[in-house]
Amino acid sequence: MLRALEIRDMLIIDRLELTFRPGLNVLTGETGAGKSILLDSLGFVLGWRGRAELVRTGAEQGEVVAEFDLPEGHAARAILDEAGLPGEDTLILRRVNGRDGRKTAWVNDRRCSGEVLRALSETLIELHGQHDDRGLLNPKGHRDLLDTFGDLAKLRGKTRGTWGALGAARKELTAAREAVAAIKEEEDFLRHAVSELDALDPQPGEEADLDSRRRMMQGAERVRESVSRAHGAMGTDGAEGAIGDALRWLEEAAEGSAGHLEAPMAALDRAMTELGDAVDGVDRCLEALDFNPFELEQVEERLFAIRGLARKHNIAPETLGSFAEELRRKLTALDAGADHIAALEQDVIAAEAAYDKAASALTAARVKAAKKLDKAVSAELAPLKMERAVFTTEIEQAEAGPGGRDLVAFCVATNPGAPSGPLAKIASGGELSRFLLALKVCLAGDASGVTMIFDEIDRGVGGATADAVGRRLAALAHDGQVLVVTHSPQVAALGAHHWRVAKQVTNNQTLTNVVSLGETDRVDEIARMLSGDTITDEARAAARALLG
Repeated sequence: MLRALEIRDMLIIDRLELTFRPGLNVLTGETGAGKSILLDSLGFVLGWRGRAELVRTGAEQGEVVAEFDLPEGHAARAILDEAGLPGEDTLILRRVNGRDGRKTAWVNDRRCSGEVLRALSETLIELHGQHDDRGLLNPKGHRDLLDTFGDLAKLRGKTRGTWGALGAARKELTAAREAVAAIKEEEDFLRHAVSELDALDPQPGEEADLDSRRRMMQGAERVRESVSRAHGAMGTDGAEGAIGDALRWLEEAAEGSAGHLEAPMAALDRAMTELGDAVDGVDRCLEALDFNPFELEQVEERLFAIRGLARKHNIAPETLGSFAEELRRKLTALDAGADHIAALEQDVIAAEAAYDKAASALTAARVKAAKKLDKAVSAELAPLKMERAVFTTEIEQAEAGPGGRDLVAFCVATNPGAPSGPLAKIASGGELSRFLLALKVCLAGDASGVTMIFDEIDRGVGGATADAVGRRLAALAHDGQVLVVTHSPQVAALGAHHWRVAKQVTNNQTLTNVVSLGETDRVDEIARMLSGDTITDEARAAARALLG
């Protein structure tokens, strides 16, 4: 609900502060007094596109501040959360228009874009009038309005879900077809490459092992000579024999050494054991170095084959095995591609059937809701002196989408037998106003928490019809807030709160002022609306009668 509106230096308003209340708020005043400027200013702070030049002559900048109540669960809170803006019980919008045309906006003292303002405005304000292309006159929103009227959220949600599933199935099928097509293009390469890799069958770590063996064999002769010399030095003709002789000599002398030779003899025993281990190791090394001369050629041939294949595919030799597995997987996918695609095609057919079922159910429910809405609007048109007019909700088939495959448009025929057409094109000014009001009364449930503004929606009507218009506006405002700009005394008299918009000239400068009217001033304002500039006692009496 709109709580307050503060305007500074906008058009012919220097400074204006208004406090609005729940219920029906009426704004009256002579033509040209500046009522439309209030709406322009409100539209400006909400980010709506309007007049290019808004700053008051002589001022550096214009500013508008709007304050709204924001109860828990209000749709605006989700928009604030998504935009990373603070959400509180009070929402304060502030927007400044510089003399250079630059516009800056804040939401709860945080900078924001005009796009965010416009998104918020959709949840805060509804403007209805003869030139409103954002509300009931906009056919783009008619389907949503019908769905809300018919309480079709569940069916629409199911349709949206099946549409999403259909899109996912189609996407998966397309991806599978593209993948198979891509693999198909390189099938010859894949089969040849896999054949080469399978024939070579490189093993993990094999290239490094072959390289090590090759290096060892290449230096085997030099290494074998040195190892053989060492073997000779350690054998029976060398260290082993010498230590054995020493040990025997010490054993012969041990009896007369009074135990002094026990430790040296024990050490020599250990040395013999260690020396034996060393000789065994050298023996094994000599066996390893004793290779077939053709083995080096075989090792080099396989090593070079592995490295050559790795260079061919521009990969490291140690990754040849994993590369082969990847190519095999592609071939497997190609070989199994037809079956996989056939299965995905069945998934798409099933998803299409599910969507068709959901969309058909939604269409049927919309047709039923449309008949109910047409009947409800017709019932509202009679008291508005349009009992001969015909309102129809037309449903045509449209391109399928998440919201179904229906195109919904509100159409009217102002007289029986007259051609039916779009609401905004067929009805005249006064008729259009009444059509909009009747439709809004029937759709009132869709505007919870939204302030509704009606801009001269009573134009062209008077007497009992104007009274019927006023009573319906009051009914709409019963559990919410309605602002109406009106020239009808019957409508103004039904308002719960009344403001008068007037121009005044100060120091050769024309300014607009808005005054909240008390009981006496309200009688005079309605009397003026009834009689013109000269307010008579009869006009005041008629005004009191209207006020009840």
